[in-house]
Amino acid sequence: MTSINCKGKLIDLSTPKIMGILNITPDSFYDGGKYVKEQEILEHVDKMSTEGATFIDVGGYSSRPGSKHISEKEELERVVPAIELIQQHYPESIVSVDTFRSRVAKAGIEAGACIVNDISAGQLDEDMLSIVGQLNVPFVMMHMKGTPQTMKEHVNYTNLVSDINLYFSERINKALSFGIKDIILDPGFGFSKNLEQNYELLNKLDLLKIAGLPLLVGVSRKSMIFKLLGKSQNEALNGTTSLNTIALMKGASILRVHDVKEAMECVSLFNQLNA
Repeated sequence: MTSINCKGKLIDLSTPKIMGILNITPDSFYDGGKYVKEQEILEHVDKMSTEGATFIDVGGYSSRPGSKHISEKEELERVVPAIELIQQHYPESIVSVDTFRSRVAKAGIEAGACIVNDISAGQLDEDMLSIVGQLNVPFVMMHMKGTPQTMKEHVNYTNLVSDINLYFSERINKALSFGIKDIILDPGFGFSKNLEQNYELLNKLDLLKIAGLPLLVGVSRKSMIFKLLGKSQNEALNGTTSLNTIALMKGASILRVHDVKEAMECVSLFNQLNA
């Protein structure tokens, strides 16, 4: 599969694309609280779109390790108005809704999003796969064990890459059984994986291509970068760029990032290398 269908528009993933992050949360690990007011949201969407983002990923539930659990009502109140606002001002934008709750996914799609991005691959809400199948939209399924609150306790693997491939095999078959056509795999860097495991996963990322599905990689400003370098999230852009380049060379189709301009430069250089 080299393309996905978003509202009847085919997005070609044979050349890598950028997904810009828009967190409508007060406590996300890097940009929590920055994009709450309407003007802030619109300015950030405009900036990311201008810099080359194909997708805008809107999330209202912080999934950083140990993050605070919020109600479905609160998540809906954050996400839906933001997506409606983006659609009103940037109707051509391709928005994904970042949620593990089926009702938030449905409301997000009805508000104008056209992709569901689920950190749990449908495991934290038993209705998610059927809802995505009914909505007939692309589905990003991430590898994670436990919940955002407990995932740091779940880092035991028999064989990291084999276990992740087995997980995806099961989730893909289940998604297909609900009629989901366009599936994107996210290996879940930083989710249920310690620092060494994150680097093992990146080093062997191409081994996840056996499913023949596009890979989304999100390492942007994560602790696997700044802790290793002894820096802060604010100082992790150069490290992010380095790992994004490696991810592209290992087969990533989508980079999910905070810093679109720098990620687009990685893609431009990578494309030239492979021209």
